[in-house]
Amino acid sequence: MVKFYLKAKGYLEHLNNVQPLDNAESPYEYIFIIECTKCREEHNKPVSINRFEQHEISGSRGEASFVFRCKACKSEHSALILRTAEKITADNNGEWARILEIDARGIDFKRFVPEGRWEGSGLETDTKFDEIDLEEGEWFDYDEKAKEMAGITEVEFDIARL
Repeated sequence: MVKFYLKAKGYLEHLNNVQPLDNAESPYEYIFIIECTKCREEHNKPVSINRFEQHEISGSRGEASFVFRCKACKSEHSALILRTAEKITADNNGEWARILEIDARGIDFKRFVPEGRWEGSGLETDTKFDEIDLEEGEWFDYDEKAKEMAGITEVEFDIARL
């Protein structure tokens, strides 16, 4: 088993606690480019993993968030994903936050595709922003209570192997 972390960072302006909008009622679909560690074949399309779904692992009593059979070598691999407590915050502005922990068997996680909604809140207000889109690497909105623009820029993602 190999452990990975999905890390995120960005520069916040009048915004705090940015994280994937990910709960049982509205699960976030984490999208990755993956590679089989047995034959080194990169999967031909991105895969989507939902941390609330569990799938049986063949020949095992265990379950995983994602089970994958490589088309090239026919090996079955799996991954379990867990949301960490970390967020992109004003306190760690511009520094990496570990958003997701991934326990992988037979899969290398190559790249994260940031599709889906993220959430955050106004830095000095309780204004909730739940339509944050990070696909373009930045996002802006207006905080009516603070009478200021709120946003995040220079968003980056990285997958760190431990």
